[in-house]
Amino acid sequence: MGDSPRFYDEMFAGPGKIRPAYKAFADWLHARPDDEIAQKRAEADWLFRRVGITFAVYGDKEGSERLIPFDVIPRIIPASEWEVVARGLKQRALALNLFLHDIYHEQHILKAGVVPAEQILTNQDYQLAMQGVTLPNKVYSHIAGIDLVRNNDGEYYVLEDNLRTPSGVSYMLENRKMMMRLFPELFSSHAVAPVEHYPDLLLDTLRAAAPAGVLDPTVVVLTPGRYNSAYFEHAFLAQQMGVELVEGQDLFVKDGFVQLRTTYGPRRVDVIYRRIDDAFLDPLAFRPDSALGVPGLLSVYREGRVAITNAVGTGVADDKSIYPYVPDMIRFYLTEEPVLNNVPTWQLRKPEECEHVLKNLHDLVVKEVHGSGGYGMLVGPAASKAEIEAYRARILASPADFIAQPTLALSTCPTFVEAGIAPRHIDLRPFVLSGRDIRLVPGGLTRVALKEGSLVVNSSQGGGTKDTWVLEDNSPEAAC
Repeated sequence: MGDSPRFYDEMFAGPGKIRPAYKAFADWLHARPDDEIAQKRAEADWLFRRVGITFAVYGDKEGSERLIPFDVIPRIIPASEWEVVARGLKQRALALNLFLHDIYHEQHILKAGVVPAEQILTNQDYQLAMQGVTLPNKVYSHIAGIDLVRNNDGEYYVLEDNLRTPSGVSYMLENRKMMMRLFPELFSSHAVAPVEHYPDLLLDTLRAAAPAGVLDPTVVVLTPGRYNSAYFEHAFLAQQMGVELVEGQDLFVKDGFVQLRTTYGPRRVDVIYRRIDDAFLDPLAFRPDSALGVPGLLSVYREGRVAITNAVGTGVADDKSIYPYVPDMIRFYLTEEPVLNNVPTWQLRKPEECEHVLKNLHDLVVKEVHGSGGYGMLVGPAASKAEIEAYRARILASPADFIAQPTLALSTCPTFVEAGIAPRHIDLRPFVLSGRDIRLVPGGLTRVALKEGSLVVNSSQGGGTKDTWVLEDNSPEAAC
């Protein structure tokens, strides 16, 4: 990865040099006055709030519901570029699922010493109850959200794998709907690949996970409830797929099967798309104080009489301390080189790497291995001396709980902010669906750090979102 501090600009190859994929859009944008764009952005905010597209911020003193800021300037990816990205994402999802099957069965990769056995077998997300349990199609992570960043060398890198309950796809779909509503003329002049069929692909993926012999499976979405930060998404996806949105109290185990309470009596459930963590799924098997899960669910699951997506025990593969080994998984299981590279990562459980990180905290990003949502991070260049020293004490207390990475020069994309149009840093979360085969819609959720100079794109930390356009091969821009 390059050391230059200069950022890759998604729209401009240099001063006044517009990249081919953005040429038609740049001409359109140049002809629009700023007040028209501002008006459209205000209209988008009003529509999102009316529909209820919000998320909860835990511990927020201003209120539990917040609107995710939406930027009306899309992120555009040419078809040739997306083809490489999609190939790399499919390769990665396949290897991760093979890894999960292996560590709960023969453990070939551990015996070969490719991945240290102690890092897996003592991991808090490794579920002993899943040993020997074989799942349909050997798929554990049916829905993966894989975060990508583009560094200053112009290459895409995988920042992290979200394999448990990845969120954000509802915003991808609503962003596209909003852009088509606000700027229909843009979709006449650009051949933008569609994403609207994602709910159909998701439902097909979930149905493919059904127990053997079930021809017409009943699928439900299991939510922790309306106070969860991603509740809008849970309800949205259930509605889009035409399946029931349920809470734990709506389900019960009887006669060896999971049943759904309905006004017509109990109905057998075959596939549970869960949006709650392992620990809360079954109070008889995991946390006994959980009121979110279903007593007896794990025993039915282990018998193969209900499918849970994503599978129990999947979290061990998206632990940030396991992430550095994914390229080795690809080589081990597929005998291929990774199409997409990892970000260089130091594991603080290794004394020599920990020593290097402690000497360079002011230059690095340090993350908790079990963290998510941008919480618990240290961004060294943006931190005060006091913050760095406080974080140093946390590391010294438990080095194995942390990893570190270089401060990436995340690419920028023009973004409409209060002062007008200015570059802001972005990432990309495509959603990979693994069922009978591996599929994904072109694009994903582009997140943008709205604060000037900020590299933190998470919505919980003040980030916003953009529509992501993948241009189809028949687009004039894609052919340039």
